[in-house]
Amino acid sequence: MLNLFGEEQPIIKVKQKAETPLMKQHAEIKAKFPGALVLFRVGDFYETFGEDAVTASSILGITLTKRGNGSASETELAGFPHHSLDNYMPKLVKAGQRVAICDQLEDPKFAKGIVKRGVTELVTPGVVMNDNVLNTRQNNYLASVFYDSGMRAGISFLDISTGEFLVTEGSISYIDKLLQSFSPAETIVSKTQKNIFSASYSDKFNMYPLDEWVYSFDYAYENLTKHFNTQNLKGFGVEEFKLGITAAGAILYYLKSTEHHEISHINQLARIEEEKYVWLDRFTIRNLELVMPQFEGGVSLVDVLDRCDTPMGSRMLRRWLIMPLKEISLIEARQSVVESFYKNDEWRTDIKTYLGAVGDLERLVSKVAAKRINPRELLQLKRSLQQIAAIKHFFDDKKTTGELKKQIQLLNACDFVVEKIEKELKQEVGLLSNQGNIINDNVSKELDELRAIAYSGKDYLLQITYKEIERTGIPSLKIQFNKVFGYYLEVTNAHKNKVPADWIRKQTTVNGERYVTEELKKYEEKILGAEEKINVLEQAIFNDLVACVAGYVSVIQQNARIVGELDCLVAFAGLAHSHRYVKPQVNHSKALDIKAGRHPVIEKQLAKGEEYVPNDIFLDTEIQQIIIITGPNMAGKSALLRQTALIVLMAQIGCYVPADAAQIGVVDKIFTRVGASDNLSKGESTFMVEMTETASILNNLSDRSLVLMDEIGRGTSTYDGISIAWSIVEFLHNHPKSPAKTLFATHYHELNDLSTHLPRVKNFNVSVKESGNKIIFMRKLKEGGAEHSFGIHVAQMAGIPTPIVLRADEIMHRLEESKMKDENTQKLNQVGKLQEKPKISASNPAYTKAKSILDKIDINTLSPIEALLKLNEVKNAME
Repeated sequence: MLNLFGEEQPIIKVKQKAETPLMKQHAEIKAKFPGALVLFRVGDFYETFGEDAVTASSILGITLTKRGNGSASETELAGFPHHSLDNYMPKLVKAGQRVAICDQLEDPKFAKGIVKRGVTELVTPGVVMNDNVLNTRQNNYLASVFYDSGMRAGISFLDISTGEFLVTEGSISYIDKLLQSFSPAETIVSKTQKNIFSASYSDKFNMYPLDEWVYSFDYAYENLTKHFNTQNLKGFGVEEFKLGITAAGAILYYLKSTEHHEISHINQLARIEEEKYVWLDRFTIRNLELVMPQFEGGVSLVDVLDRCDTPMGSRMLRRWLIMPLKEISLIEARQSVVESFYKNDEWRTDIKTYLGAVGDLERLVSKVAAKRINPRELLQLKRSLQQIAAIKHFFDDKKTTGELKKQIQLLNACDFVVEKIEKELKQEVGLLSNQGNIINDNVSKELDELRAIAYSGKDYLLQITYKEIERTGIPSLKIQFNKVFGYYLEVTNAHKNKVPADWIRKQTTVNGERYVTEELKKYEEKILGAEEKINVLEQAIFNDLVACVAGYVSVIQQNARIVGELDCLVAFAGLAHSHRYVKPQVNHSKALDIKAGRHPVIEKQLAKGEEYVPNDIFLDTEIQQIIIITGPNMAGKSALLRQTALIVLMAQIGCYVPADAAQIGVVDKIFTRVGASDNLSKGESTFMVEMTETASILNNLSDRSLVLMDEIGRGTSTYDGISIAWSIVEFLHNHPKSPAKTLFATHYHELNDLSTHLPRVKNFNVSVKESGNKIIFMRKLKEGGAEHSFGIHVAQMAGIPTPIVLRADEIMHRLEESKMKDENTQKLNQVGKLQEKPKISASNPAYTKAKSILDKIDINTLSPIEALLKLNEVKNAME
């Protein structure tokens, strides 16, 4: 054999690893689940081998050993007891591992050769039902995304632990918004589209690619109709969502491939209706800190609002916050329930007692459908359903109306299920259903007979003992039991000579001998056989009970939804009562009128005795569309912007709001541009991020939008920043179709001059009080623009060294004396008055030059950036 240089290459024989049957079986199973960490059941342990062992030992902190040390078949090994699976597996999943649980599929005692094994479940971050992995107050979504060749995509979300299955499609920006809002634990995409997904989200979402054929429409459609046993998908209102259907069908395939076959609790495919909910882009959800604080140790809005007593309520509240309503009738329906509990303290107190006793009904019934529920959880399900009956009974003599009455009527006490569990399942049971002692007496005649044999044995053993004492004359004779010999007769050395010839000696001890008799052997076989049969029979009865309850999955899911909604609204009433919230009037106007509004999060973080300073806000599209808010940093401009958005959002989820009064003309989009951040991994500076977010706002405006902009233009030079901020305000004011209501906070007090040219722009400032060389933040909004930014004062408060502060103050006064600021303002005034320039006549050379440029433009092929450059060229030609 020749090498690359034409030289003779010696043949080296490589010693192959000697594979045992067990390791060969492991290798075959591992090959079927590439990328998954295999927990391989061997006897009483789950073992990991090779690279899996190295990974597992690192994540779990367990000992890494080696199998076959020094031999050709040497392999890393790490394992843990099988009964500790629920402790160790969650750590692996939370570390981002896909975990294949490989169990023994037959009893080793009856196996011929190697025990048959197979993967019974593939647990991934997005497909998990283990309570130790899941957060009870949050959904755990698996997402599936499918892009078309243009600018649209379909998306589907599934929480297998609750059965919630959602689908929609839309623009890329809409899909992006949904991904950011739902924050899935795992996202699946087609292998051919994984680069598209990665380019947008990098490693933000845990992504897993599937074969391209999984994302074919015909396959997906058949998958869905087969699962739901329907001819089509019209009944779900998603028939026209071709891209969404493709994404949803891939999810069902993924469940099958991860060995999740019992999924009857997934019995609805709900449409996410874009037109039904307020548009909150990902920047707004982040900036307003609705469900997640931006910084460690921070407090989000959901942290303040979540006073729910049930996991269903907490999960529903999160969905409401990221999907506020636009339909006034739905908002008012929620408000009516809140009002009922707000006005009736006794109702609120009593109903919270019942709600607090309801377990996670949604996830418990999902476990029933998946046949993964244990005896204790089934008892918890029964107790939760008993609380449903108590809630219904509580309202029997109450005068309920409207939405509350409707919801109570829809609750189903499931009396048959409760009675059946009560009759068959003991009140105190273990976690495992195959170890007996979980089924009541008088449920099965066969079970009762077996228990009589197994548990009345003490009397029978006493009878044998007395009979043998009388027969042999050995007064100290005793019958004992151990796991090695079973039942035996123990005789002391003093009485060995009295032992009958038909006794069989089993063991000699220091103090005597141990014997068995034919009668004792037969009894042992009978009692041990009965115990084994009891466990098998109890398991079968329990399985039948679970199957019976599974017939009520849809009914119990409806109960869980109603309880979750009721829980949210009762919590809102409690918040209103304890935090002095008021009922907002939500209407069809385009005005926003808030009296003495407060920030719901900040006011709860204030020191004891410190009061939050409330402020009024009025915006509409006719008189006061844009408010320019000036004032120093730290004065409270950002808080004022955020509290306005949060009050609107709270009103449109049906919650009372922190204010003295509020009239909310329903808002369809909320945009925020606040704070500063870099995205250095993508080469984007603070200013680029700021402009990207601003562009998203300006390109998606509507006449019912609420826009909040904070310190636009601060990421670049002063002239650039003022110019950009100025032109953005003009754009918002002069927009022909979408005069969005806007709060525009800025430290450029030069922008106050805009109010002289734009009639719907008004100036306000967050007031401060000067005391000597210090300033006191009053945090009160008052009419008129601020004259100073007080930046040097703030720098001094922050601890900037005194020499720097004094020098900065000196420089500022010199600049003011040279009237540089006045000159800059005059230039900007001229910019504002550009529209007043006289028109250029056709005989003017500038007109001829500009017309020549325009004649050469093909507007059908012009890109946006080229259009801006050409517009600038025309402008220069006409000056």
